[in-house]
Amino acid sequence: MENLTPSDLDRHHGAQRSTWVSVLVNISLSLLQIVVGIFAHSQALIADAIHSLSDLFSDFVVLIANHHSRRGPDADHPYGHLRYETAATLAIGGLLLAVGAGMLWNAISSLRDPSSIEAVHPVALLVAFTALCSKELLFRYMLRVAKRLRSTLLVANAWHARSDAASSLVVSLGVLANLAGLPLGDPLAASIVGLMIVRMGWKFSIGAFHDLTDKAVDQETEERIAKLLRETPGVEGIHQLRTRKLGDMIWVEVDLEMDGTLTIAQGHAIAVAARDRVMAEEPVLDVMTHFDPVTPKQ
Repeated sequence: MENLTPSDLDRHHGAQRSTWVSVLVNISLSLLQIVVGIFAHSQALIADAIHSLSDLFSDFVVLIANHHSRRGPDADHPYGHLRYETAATLAIGGLLLAVGAGMLWNAISSLRDPSSIEAVHPVALLVAFTALCSKELLFRYMLRVAKRLRSTLLVANAWHARSDAASSLVVSLGVLANLAGLPLGDPLAASIVGLMIVRMGWKFSIGAFHDLTDKAVDQETEERIAKLLRETPGVEGIHQLRTRKLGDMIWVEVDLEMDGTLTIAQGHAIAVAARDRVMAEEPVLDVMTHFDPVTPKQ
């Protein structure tokens, strides 16, 4: 904590607070869904409870990553610990893939043997609707916090809550179909929930994988950074612009073209101005510059 700036502290505490809210909601929903799911003979509701438990696990992953990623650079990590967030996002993606695959397997097994499907008790519909409303409210709260703190990890966790809200909607429809005399509705809802979770897990996993393998930031962000650099007084042009993600931040390396007759001190001042300009406008951790002397444009 001693290495955190005031803005970093706000980010740290905001992330912890929103995540603990999610923990409490997920514990309550998981217990309710498991108990009622067993009592009401609803495979879809039990699957939704498992999803809520996966949310709970991801919340603890976020708390651990949030604690470690805020630490400043040290001898073993000269670039800081920001990639703990990326690693945690990858873990959440892998968790979603595993949970979704498990749901699909169980649901397909039931669909192959319709005679094994039991009638669902009406209380399952009430619990599914309660879970739907709770998860949607939780998603909106967490996404608002994530955008305010500019945290991709919290955005991932918020959308995890939204995926559970969407699954609760599907579960509600499946239970309703079962109550209306369509027994396949419940396991079919469970299989749809599984597919939704697998899709979300793949999205988070591939995004985190790209960040860990130093993929450049998106073209729009890179163009904004290039524009800020080119518009810095004294910069004649740029080349070899390279970017990569470190957690929620961006690391930039660039060659700045400047008047070859400038002194070292003058060139350094221009490079510092270019760096400060970019860091003030974009979530950039640092800008490493190299001075290339050129003949000024007439």
